[in-house]
Amino acid sequence: MKSFFSFIFEVLKIVVVAVLIVLPIRYFLFQPFFVRGTSMEPNFQNFDYLIIDELSYRFREPKRGDVVVFKYPQDSSSRFIKRIIGLPGEKIKIEEGKVFIEKEGELRILEEPYLPESTKTSRDIETVLKGDEYFVLGDNRTFSSDSRRWGPLKRDKIVGRAFLRLWPLSCFAKIETPQYQLNFQYF
Repeated sequence: MKSFFSFIFEVLKIVVVAVLIVLPIRYFLFQPFFVRGTSMEPNFQNFDYLIIDELSYRFREPKRGDVVVFKYPQDSSSRFIKRIIGLPGEKIKIEEGKVFIEKEGELRILEEPYLPESTKTSRDIETVLKGDEYFVLGDNRTFSSDSRRWGPLKRDKIVGRAFLRLWPLSCFAKIETPQYQLNFQYF
């Protein structure tokens, strides 16, 4: 009987230690996320299983091209995944299927190497981002509910950035932020 209680005590210690290690990691550093829907195709598919890095943005600001998970502005209980296109202080203009960024009086076309060349961004729009706002778009521009529909995304709504794709195994990889050319095409 003594060995039974000793066994139970050892199991409880292991469970407590595991919980003390796993919970902080899960709630403050990384969290899992399932992609639901087609708004990020062709780069992310329905049911892709991602790990979201919640730590990076405590030390740096989000960058253009980062794929972020955030609390949907119209329902904080829902989580969305989109790509950051516009940064605080920039003017975003979508016209004739192209995305333009104006900063310091210069209008630049945004070249997006992660999208097929045939991709057109519908719905002409123009907006100026405040100091805590980001403009986010789904990669599947035709079927995405994003900043074109519900406006800029506030910084405090961002949960973290997509860091790692775990599923499907054939697509297992670290998720990289695209490098945009500094010499955008000027108009």
